[in-house]
Amino acid sequence: MMKLLLILSVLPAILAGDFNPNKLTLAEQDSILAIGTEPEEGVSTRYRLESENEEQIFRHSTLADWFVIDSMRHTRKQLGEGMGLGKVRDAVMSPNGRYVAFAKENNLYIHKLDFGTEVAVTKDENTDIINGIADWLYEEEFGSTALFAWSPDSKQLAFVKLDERDVPAFAWQSYLGSQYPVADTLRYPKAGCKNAQATVCVYDVATKGIVTLQVNPKAEDVYFPRLKWYKDDRLFVVRVNRDQTKMEVLDCNAKSTVVYPWYREESKQYFVDYSLFDEWLWLNDGRLIVLSEQEGWRRAYLYGNDGIRERALTPEDIDVTALYAVDEKGQTLYYQAATTPSTRHIYALNLKKGDITQLTTEEGMHSARFSKDAKRFIDCFQSFETPNTYTLWKVEKGKMKKEKVLEDNAELQAAWKNYHLPEPQLLQIPNKNGQLLEAMLLSPLTSNPLTPNPLIVMHYSGPASQRVLNRWRKRFEYALVEAGYAVLIVDTRGSDCRGRAWRNETYMNLGTKEAEDLIAAAEYIAKRDDIDGERMAIMGWSYGGYQTLFTMSQPHHPFKAGVSIAPVTDWKLYDSAYTERYMRRPQVNDRGYEAASLLPRAKDLSGNVLIIHGSGDDNVHVQHTMQYVDALVRANKQFEMQIYPDDNHFLRKGNNTTHMHERVLNFLHNNL
Repeated sequence: MMKLLLILSVLPAILAGDFNPNKLTLAEQDSILAIGTEPEEGVSTRYRLESENEEQIFRHSTLADWFVIDSMRHTRKQLGEGMGLGKVRDAVMSPNGRYVAFAKENNLYIHKLDFGTEVAVTKDENTDIINGIADWLYEEEFGSTALFAWSPDSKQLAFVKLDERDVPAFAWQSYLGSQYPVADTLRYPKAGCKNAQATVCVYDVATKGIVTLQVNPKAEDVYFPRLKWYKDDRLFVVRVNRDQTKMEVLDCNAKSTVVYPWYREESKQYFVDYSLFDEWLWLNDGRLIVLSEQEGWRRAYLYGNDGIRERALTPEDIDVTALYAVDEKGQTLYYQAATTPSTRHIYALNLKKGDITQLTTEEGMHSARFSKDAKRFIDCFQSFETPNTYTLWKVEKGKMKKEKVLEDNAELQAAWKNYHLPEPQLLQIPNKNGQLLEAMLLSPLTSNPLTPNPLIVMHYSGPASQRVLNRWRKRFEYALVEAGYAVLIVDTRGSDCRGRAWRNETYMNLGTKEAEDLIAAAEYIAKRDDIDGERMAIMGWSYGGYQTLFTMSQPHHPFKAGVSIAPVTDWKLYDSAYTERYMRRPQVNDRGYEAASLLPRAKDLSGNVLIIHGSGDDNVHVQHTMQYVDALVRANKQFEMQIYPDDNHFLRKGNNTTHMHERVLNFLHNNL
């Protein structure tokens, strides 16, 4: 019991990010990789930025006190101080090191480092007009906070302008800290509802003029999730249609505002993954290495500077998961790929001969950061048994030479071993169609062969996601194992790194196939002598919470109990960009939305259920749970429920994480 309490005590810190085995920051990695290199010509190294007193806005964005450190004058000046702005966000230094762009209250500003002065780039007073930063939707679903980019010569600043005036607002109440509840609102476009109207603008630092690029002349309902300068006056703008079935990369001349399509990818049966643009690599001669899944797998392709594809570079039966660097002198491409769904390795591809060399050997997860000349890289390796280990390598004449182990996290590894907990066992489990599902099983080390263990199936099950990975991940499942449960983690159909067709198995029809796979996996494992098939539960968070309830609404499911945390209960209530990526709009797929909704299925729920939600969840609103609870009551279904006042999707406020874990353990003990 003492060991269980110790595990529970560190879990909140792990989940909150305070218990971090990754000791090397990105800045430290950059410093290591920059050894022996000279600063780029014309780039000032006099100034640097630092921040403090951060305040969380949404998942990724923060407000903070940002400061400019002047190494020559030994001064420290706060950004926005001259304009009385206080805390600001998304401070980005220009390539020449002479300017800093930042945002405050939906407007962009520039701090001129040489003079210590500031200028407002935009001056919109309407708070529903957002310049250069992400609204809630762009931040949550496109992974962006700063929607602006400096030109290479630092003379221009491109940015996305979002007009949210027609976006419906979601309202909720905060209950703590005041005599009366405080009302909060957020522009939140739900499936099928109006999105923000987006345009792309370019600001000229010298003239202070702003031009609007003609990237959407017909005013279509589109997204602009990425901006990328590739020359001083040439900008790539990624345009994605509302259904996310078409992605275009537009080549924009920032001076003439002339725009023409450089790249186009469209699908009639799947969504198109815009995020692969983040991996594209530019060559000095103007050609590009493009990552795309247009032919069924995520592959690297060589494109000419005219936008014409020259050839495929990587094999057709392996998903490439990252493009790292190109050594143009040595004609070598370095990339990461999923040899199996649960592992990642780093590879070198000879661009002339086509030969591929696997550079990493230990089974697990390898990721890399390369120096600008692609001669050195830091390999970050982790596995079930090994926390993140950072090793510096040098590449000489096509061969790797280990220079130094930068961090091995040996103390963390030794401390964890003292808990004497099991490592996961990787499995492949057939579903009803004979397709093999990736899974991993954790079993208590103190198992009595005469007393089979109750089983908890933990999952996420969302499209293009993975939970079964050979990585260092020590979370709540270990507390469950120490409490005497076996834990099975399953990736259902629709999971990542098994090709495009597998990723889209659930496209337009969320819920059904994942439920079939979870039931099949549980029934398969229940045949083992060490598993008690009469005492099985299922548990998931967010999409996993949705899928838990969906699965427990199927006839003849094997679960006695289920825990559903922050569940989506009707996809018409969730945000437009995520939902429509996998379901398209309700206007064109109403039957799919109806089949995927939990509300009409509440009458079919069987087993004991604990539903958990934060009342201040800005992502999956507590409205989902309230509507589902109403449907359960009308169907005369009993259930348990836990609400955390004013907390968001991650339930990390105060003691909430520990309280939730204890509540879940008590629920499982009582029901299994």
